[in-house]
Amino acid sequence: MKRGFTLIELLIVIAVIAILIGIALPRFKGMQDEGNIAKVKGELRTLKTAVESYYIHNNYAYPATGAAALETALASATPSIIAYVPTDPFSGSDYGYDLSANGDYYIIYSEGPGGDGSATIDDDGTITEINGSSCIYVSNAEQDSQP
Repeated sequence: MKRGFTLIELLIVIAVIAILIGIALPRFKGMQDEGNIAKVKGELRTLKTAVESYYIHNNYAYPATGAAALETALASATPSIIAYVPTDPFSGSDYGYDLSANGDYYIIYSEGPGGDGSATIDDDGTITEINGSSCIYVSNAEQDSQP
């Protein structure tokens, strides 16, 4: 009597493995997004603290509008606040930063899991999310976003 597996048995095992992989892959993507959301929230809290420290040490003025201006202001501040501004894990570029026209309110935001979120802030502290609600942000105006 020959020992071993038949071709049918091998095909059934391969099919079962393929089905299990098909079930597991979408869950890994969801876990990756959850991890990135947690990372973004932590980094945004750090940036919020850095902006508030900059405000206190620079005659009660926030950095100018724009991600590049934020990074330059925080990295070159005296006393040193942070060495660099981390990048948004959802876009691979800098976190967004906007300052109200009167300079009283700011918002720092991530594009979020959708990859297309952004936000602006008005002179009265009203935050407007653009392109849906996938944006994750911190601000000195309202409660921070909770995706």
